[in-house]
Amino acid sequence: MEMPKRRRFELVLIKPSHYDDEGYVIQWLRSLIPSNALAALHGLASDCAERRVLGQDVAIIITALDETNARIVPKRIIRRIRRAGSGLVGLVGVQTNQFPRSLDIARPLREAGVPVVIGGFHVSGSMAMLPQMQPDLQHALSMGVTLFIGEAEGRLDELLQDAAQGTLKPIYNHMKDLPNLEGTPVPFMPKERIQQNIRHVASFDAGRGCPFQCSFCTIINVQGRKSRSRSLDDIENIIRRNAAEGINRFFITDDDFARNKNWEAIFDRIIKLRENEELKGIRFTIQVDTQCHRLPNFIEKARRANVANMFVGLESINADTLVATKKRQNKITDYRALFLACKEAGILSWAAYIVGFPNDTPESILRDIEIIKQELPIDVLEFFLLTPLPGSEDHQKLAAKGVWMDPDLNKYDVEHVVTGHSQMSTDEWQKIYSKAWETYYTPEHFVTVMRRGEAFGVDWGRTLEALWFFYHCLKNEGIHPLQGGLLRLKRRRDRRPDLPRENPIIFYPRYWLETIVKNIAMVQIFRKYSRIGKKIGEDPHRIYYMDKALAPVTEHDDDTFELFTHTAAARAAVERQRKVERLTIAGRT
Repeated sequence: MEMPKRRRFELVLIKPSHYDDEGYVIQWLRSLIPSNALAALHGLASDCAERRVLGQDVAIIITALDETNARIVPKRIIRRIRRAGSGLVGLVGVQTNQFPRSLDIARPLREAGVPVVIGGFHVSGSMAMLPQMQPDLQHALSMGVTLFIGEAEGRLDELLQDAAQGTLKPIYNHMKDLPNLEGTPVPFMPKERIQQNIRHVASFDAGRGCPFQCSFCTIINVQGRKSRSRSLDDIENIIRRNAAEGINRFFITDDDFARNKNWEAIFDRIIKLRENEELKGIRFTIQVDTQCHRLPNFIEKARRANVANMFVGLESINADTLVATKKRQNKITDYRALFLACKEAGILSWAAYIVGFPNDTPESILRDIEIIKQELPIDVLEFFLLTPLPGSEDHQKLAAKGVWMDPDLNKYDVEHVVTGHSQMSTDEWQKIYSKAWETYYTPEHFVTVMRRGEAFGVDWGRTLEALWFFYHCLKNEGIHPLQGGLLRLKRRRDRRPDLPRENPIIFYPRYWLETIVKNIAMVQIFRKYSRIGKKIGEDPHRIYYMDKALAPVTEHDDDTFELFTHTAAARAAVERQRKVERLTIAGRT
């Protein structure tokens, strides 16, 4: 008896990139940041395929593509889906700056009759925080694109079944029903896709939700403020599955891992895997708040779990600014203790600094950066423009007041000024953002940061690798390092549709020359600082290096560090902290 032929359903998952200032897609031979949204959807889709949610005779064929390291050619996708007879293209994890590119990918697919769904922070944030359907979302709907709002756990079956039957709804709205993550299919990407990222880093979210109320944040309005955590067994499964394929570096994408209700149990499970189960090579990058070092055992267990990098939302050293933006969990009196604790644990610290809070001026920004360089032992400092992202309280308020915001969503990448400022013109704001990078990443500070690391036993090579990559992206590529990668790829045909296609005789020689010049400069920078780093590493007195930032925290810091005295707000913050400490001591006695 002849077996019935199995049908195929092609599911193509795409994490879109966005356009640079010349209109070309930002793409690399190897990109830096793995997409956890893509990994999460791939894990969910794989579970759907295994359970045969479209019927026992239908095989779901999954293709996952991150456009930052893979070219998207709509014609090929159309041919693939037509050969299969049915399919769906999902544009996943779409952020605001990626939405125009998403529509440009979707347009030829929809014209060919291919079903397309868009989900991610832009769609979910806009729908969660604004009272009316926004023009960009309405435009997507007019193209026949489906919008998916909220999280896909427990909801993907319905979406795939509707797509297979040709009955996709215009909108799937699950914003008010956030799923429990325990026991759900875990994020997972095939090894060949992870290898397209620098250092072959896998990603997963151990939990979602953040309890804080920062006005510029979209996460709290999309993922909620209540901690939802994956089970310990699920997290162990993620680590073991990847380790079995030779992947041992992980980025835990929780916006604030220290506020995951199970952070300690997760660390304990990872420590057990490392110390008892021969998975010593696994290492992690996490994101935390400035209070994490106050949690008993947090830094020590992070060290034992082999957390190599810790990203901290510093945002500002101005106490008034932190209060005004509802970043009340950040207290400048904690900053030195936190970053010194990272140093002592051998963890590289990465801190965010936002340029353009209402009280900022060019002078105050440069002053703050110099204070940070001299008094805080931060390794890598990342600068972002204050941007009213759809889904944030800031955007909601500006929209309600009718304040101008740039209509080009491609610019909402925290690198471009998209609204006005009370203290600076648009040009001044944009220039001081660039100047901030130049002020921190000086040759002298390169050497200082490497010396500080070696004083605590952190190999200069680890420190240099991070600093060098950031400097290269800024100096040679002209792009934010978190959007960076190795070997920029440009395709003449992959340009914004509203910009002219360049003559190949002009485009290719220029691109090749740029590539050669940039990469020669990249190698020269690395060689220069490697020679310096080698001398630092060979210095027998390197462990005795000391500067103001490395000085132990004492009760006299409040009077001797400019961090605590440079503004009236700083002095007031110190006095508040002293009052709290006096009351705490009095309460104990």
